[in-house]
Amino acid sequence: MEQSTILMPNFRNLGVVLRALVLVHLGVLIYVFISINRWNEWINKLTEISLWVEPVLLISLAGLAVVSAPLQKMNYQNAVMSVLLWVFCVAFCISNLFQNLIPLDHSVVPWRFEFITLCVTFLLLHYYQLWIRALSPRLAEARLVALQARIRPHFFFNSLNAVLSLIRSQPKLAERLLENLSELFRVAMGTETGLSTMAREVELAQGYLEIEKVRLGDRLQVEWHIDKMPKKARIPPLILQPLLENAIYHGIEPNIEPGIIQLNIFRVREEVHINIRNPLLNSTPLRRGNGMAQENVRERLLLYYDAEANLSITTGNDYYQIHIMLPYREL
Repeated sequence: MEQSTILMPNFRNLGVVLRALVLVHLGVLIYVFISINRWNEWINKLTEISLWVEPVLLISLAGLAVVSAPLQKMNYQNAVMSVLLWVFCVAFCISNLFQNLIPLDHSVVPWRFEFITLCVTFLLLHYYQLWIRALSPRLAEARLVALQARIRPHFFFNSLNAVLSLIRSQPKLAERLLENLSELFRVAMGTETGLSTMAREVELAQGYLEIEKVRLGDRLQVEWHIDKMPKKARIPPLILQPLLENAIYHGIEPNIEPGIIQLNIFRVREEVHINIRNPLLNSTPLRRGNGMAQENVRERLLLYYDAEANLSITTGNDYYQIHIMLPYREL
């Protein structure tokens, strides 16, 4: 990765914040265990060090979260200097404020505390660069393309048969279904791994469900609750379609009676929520492949959003629901 392409971590990302918290506290524990002479001293020592470290850590992270977007646009060296300067100022203020209130022992005089703080900050930034390199676009793209290759659904074959049956009787409908199918095929086979929009994903989902509606007839009913959908929200491509396919495969196809799939998309503050609910037939054995689409989507959410997004599953007596939460970002 060239220096010009190196980016600062997104300090608003929950995963970045959690890693900083875990690594710093791990470092504090190691320091405490190294510095104590007797085991019965470790609680007092840990409390003493934590009273200095916690304010610096939390205030520094809060400030970096506020200026995260400008930092990511800066030259990397300037961004590093800005981060180090900010952390030094916080550590300097805290050490001068606390040295009379909560004095540390002789091994951690204020100037040494500030120096250690800068060293830890520099090491954290270096760690984040190693982490970003591991998830760099080239490496992540290879994984994402492989994941999307797995997403090439078997419904294409069934859909082609459904379209062929309509060519003579309803040529206009057959033409529209072929257009929907080709669009899905193009996205599924594509090598672009950039983010799509919610409006685009819903459009693809509607095209897919129109194809399945021809195949399944009145057995497939769909309720759309998308009035509050954030149309410009960024979302990984092919998130909705495999989950809807999964809902049809497990909730509609095994049932001879009509079934309803509910799709609800809405925004709550800075979060986008997606709920997909399908019927659950207790009398029908669970069909194979139940978790493949879900794990596929979950892994792609992890690649794009780290710890900021999640996929959860809820089951009731007669329903199966998938809930996706991801951060709201406009394209």
